[in-house]
Amino acid sequence: MKYLIKGIWLIILLLSCFDSRSEDRTRFSKYQSALDSIVFLTKENYRGAFKKAIFMVESTYLNDKLDYEVLNKKYIQLAAMASAWGNANRLQNYTQADSVEIIKNRSIFQLIKDTVKIQMEKDLIASLPYQYNFDDYDGKKDWSNTFVYTLLKTGKGNCHSLPYLYKILADELGAKCWLALAPNHMYIKNYSKRDGWYNTELTSGDFPIDAWLTTTGYISLTAIQNGLYCDTLSNQQSIALCAIDLAKAYEKETKNYYDGFILQCCDLVLKYHSVNPQALLLKAETLKRIYQLQDKEGDREAKSTYNDMEKLYVSLYDLGYREMPEKMYKDWLRSLQTQKSMYSNRNIKK
Repeated sequence: MKYLIKGIWLIILLLSCFDSRSEDRTRFSKYQSALDSIVFLTKENYRGAFKKAIFMVESTYLNDKLDYEVLNKKYIQLAAMASAWGNANRLQNYTQADSVEIIKNRSIFQLIKDTVKIQMEKDLIASLPYQYNFDDYDGKKDWSNTFVYTLLKTGKGNCHSLPYLYKILADELGAKCWLALAPNHMYIKNYSKRDGWYNTELTSGDFPIDAWLTTTGYISLTAIQNGLYCDTLSNQQSIALCAIDLAKAYEKETKNYYDGFILQCCDLVLKYHSVNPQALLLKAETLKRIYQLQDKEGDREAKSTYNDMEKLYVSLYDLGYREMPEKMYKDWLRSLQTQKSMYSNRNIKK
């Protein structure tokens, strides 16, 4: 009898292992399909590809529970509200040829950071300002708190979802804007013929000058000169950047660094943006985990993996990358709220 019981438990254990492996394969296939879509969107590089790439990431992590048509309808509605607000609030004392461009970006900023009310026939439609989620700004409690979907649902976002929403609406309106990276941070860069390049910071709802961003944001001159930070990302680079979001979602869900998926994502980003700090760092950290496992198991590939990892870390250092301590970043976020008078670009604010 006891042998029969042991046999039953062995069968249950084997079935459990089979189910687990089957689930892993299904999950990998799901993420691989999303990555293939981002590869395609990066190659096509059309204006609406960015929002589609974001959808692929967020829907995959949320087990395909999102409806693209519903989200797209929301984007179109928000863009229409921004456009209507711009038409009703013309620029004063700006006569440059790009005034239409400035109005579009101004309207998007207004929609995200202030209350906008639009009269649509008999209905008054209002959009409330989006808030910064200080409770879980980095998604440690819930990774979906970094999503544009969550921003639209809750009205709260971070330095990831807020710039993403800005660019999505800019693409809808045909307005020019560029994502830009800083340590642990993302913001928008704009351009006007009168004032040149300027920064749009959605965390604080202001326009910080370059000098303040670099001196307080842990950004070295070397990092700027090498294009690591404060440079504009093209539309194609922005689409590819979504592969890093997909890699981090996969990391959160599986903790699997060894099947090559995360490295695939990093390589896609680096193909279009060879100095992308997020991709370089994630690839180095992933190779570090692979090396540690290979070294533990006596794998002959361990030395080669170590050399690849070391090259990436050295490259990051030479490019000017320095890790910003978490406490310093939190203090920096607070300073964005409390020191506006010290760093605001007054010409743009007018």
